[in-house]
Amino acid sequence: MCPLSIGVGPPVFQLREISLYLPERRIEMSAVLKHHDFSMPNGPIAGPSAWYGPDMAVKEDWSRLFSDEELAELDTAMRNISAKGIGVIDITRENFSLPKLGSVFAGIRHELLQGRGFMLLRGIPVERYSLEESAMIYYGIGVHLGHPVPQNAKGHVLGHVKDLGYHPDDTKVRIYQTTARQTFHTDGCDFVSLFCLKPAKSGGLSSIVSSVTIFNEMYKRRPDLASTLFHPLAVDRRGEVPEGYKGYFEMPPFTWFEGRLSTYYVRRYIQSAERFDDVPSLSGETLEALDFFDELANDAELRLDMEFKPGDIQVLHNHQILHDRTAFEDWPEPERKRHLLRLWLSPEGARPLPEHFIPRYNSLVSGDRDRGGIHTPGQILNAPLEAV
Repeated sequence: MCPLSIGVGPPVFQLREISLYLPERRIEMSAVLKHHDFSMPNGPIAGPSAWYGPDMAVKEDWSRLFSDEELAELDTAMRNISAKGIGVIDITRENFSLPKLGSVFAGIRHELLQGRGFMLLRGIPVERYSLEESAMIYYGIGVHLGHPVPQNAKGHVLGHVKDLGYHPDDTKVRIYQTTARQTFHTDGCDFVSLFCLKPAKSGGLSSIVSSVTIFNEMYKRRPDLASTLFHPLAVDRRGEVPEGYKGYFEMPPFTWFEGRLSTYYVRRYIQSAERFDDVPSLSGETLEALDFFDELANDAELRLDMEFKPGDIQVLHNHQILHDRTAFEDWPEPERKRHLLRLWLSPEGARPLPEHFIPRYNSLVSGDRDRGGIHTPGQILNAPLEAV
C-alpha cells in the first residue's frame, strides 16, 4: 500500500492502517493476580544476563562497528526502497533485502534474547543522509530484529526522542519529550532501540543496568525487600488507555516465570498511579524496596554508561535491561538539537510471559505484531518524520 503523505514538502506522516483494538476477550485481572504464583527464585540467577558494568566496560563484544561493505549493503537497500516509492512504515524484511547482514541481525537478535541483552551498533554515516533516508535505514534494520509496534496512543511506530518543551511532572507527558533525567526504567515491549542522529550540547548520557544483577544483589543483601517486588503494583498509563481498561494497570516489578526473570519497572509511573482514587498509597516496606532497587540501579559497580555518537544504534532487551538518560542541555539552534529515533520491537523467539502481562503487552504470542506497545481504539499506525 502506498503511503499517504500529509503536509507540504517532505512527508511528515506515513499512514498505514487503522487498528481497532477490539480483543476477543477481557480477562478478569483480579482473578489472574490472585492465582499467580508471586514467589521468587530460591537463589541468585546465573548466566550471561547477570553482568556487572565495570566488567562490560573493558569488553568489546557488545559494540559492533559496521564495515564499509555492510554500510554499502544498507545504502543499497535504502535506495532501492526509495526508488520504488515505499514509505518508511511499509518497509519489511522482504523488501529491505540484506543478503549478508540479514544473518548478522539474526545473530544479534539471538544474543539479545538469550545473552547479555544489549548491543551497540556503530558507524551509520548520518551526515550523508537526509532525515528520511536515515529513518529508512534504521527502520530497515529494525524489521530484521522484530516487528515495530506503536509507542504511544498516536500510533507512532517510529518515535522521536526530542525535547518538546514539556514539563516532566505533567501526567500526560512522557519523560522522553523533556530534557529531564529519565531515571532507570523499562519500556512496554520486548526490544527498545535508539538511533542517535544528533547528541545534546552536554549531558544526555545513556546508562543501562542488568535487572537480573539487581535482583541478585537484592537477594544477597535484602531478600525481604526482593520478595516485596514480586507482588503487583499499580502503574500509571499516563493517559494512554486501551479500550476497557482503567487509567492504570497492575504489574509486579519482578516476575519469575518458566525459569526466567522478567522486569517491568517505571518508578515515576508507579508513584503517579497514586493519583487514582482506588489505588492505595505505597507501604513503607514497598517504598524501601523501590528505593533499594533504585540505589542498586544507580550503583557504578552495577551499571554501564555509554555516550551516544551520531550514527550509533542501541538495542536493549527490556525484560532484563533497564535504561536511563541523564538530564541534558540542548543547543539553542533548532537544527542542532538533540534528536534520537526510537523503535519498539516484537521479535521472533521472544520469551514466554504470564497472563498478568496482557493489560500492558496486549498479546503474549512470541513475535506477534500486537505484542507490546500501546494500543488504543481507532489508532492509525504511522511513522512521523518529525517529533510531534
